[in-house]
Amino acid sequence: MLHTNPHVCPAAISGILDNRVRRWLQDPRKIHVPYVEEGMEVLEVGCGPGFFTGELARMVGEKGKVVAVDLQEEMLRKVREKIRGSGLEGRIVLHRCEEDRLGVSGSFDLVFLFYVVHEVADKRGLFRQLQGLLKDGGVVYLAEPPIHVSGRTFERILGVAQDAGFEIMDRPWSFPDKVAVLKKL
Repeated sequence: MLHTNPHVCPAAISGILDNRVRRWLQDPRKIHVPYVEEGMEVLEVGCGPGFFTGELARMVGEKGKVVAVDLQEEMLRKVREKIRGSGLEGRIVLHRCEEDRLGVSGSFDLVFLFYVVHEVADKRGLFRQLQGLLKDGGVVYLAEPPIHVSGRTFERILGVAQDAGFEIMDRPWSFPDKVAVLKKL
């Protein structure tokens, strides 16, 4: 089944999301180091072709877990192929969500939202779902792209998150992205 949301990056052009230039600009390890520890359970919403997934799985270690969620089965297939034979398969759970429902259960230390919230039609519903999935003391790392999301739009997204019971904990600088780290109230 193909998704119908025109704002979702199609799997057919997912190569632009996973390449050496991007790795140089957005090094997954550098982005995650302040927020990921061994043994953590991480929810990666909108994992796409898995640009961050493998590194998250390495960082959480053998006792940790990454639940990588995407709307498109083709994206999840790309992640599955990428991790095959890597030794990371046991740390990564792939899950296909619906447009309005994540459909996962568990309790997560970190929710990773990278370049995905602007694609979600019901942002309020997304943040409400995350409230129920985040452990006390857990954080949400939220990053949005400079081209698709203006500063004003990013502030509106943060307002929706705050209305859903999150507070802004940090606003790390990450040129050219718009980034905030949120925690549950």
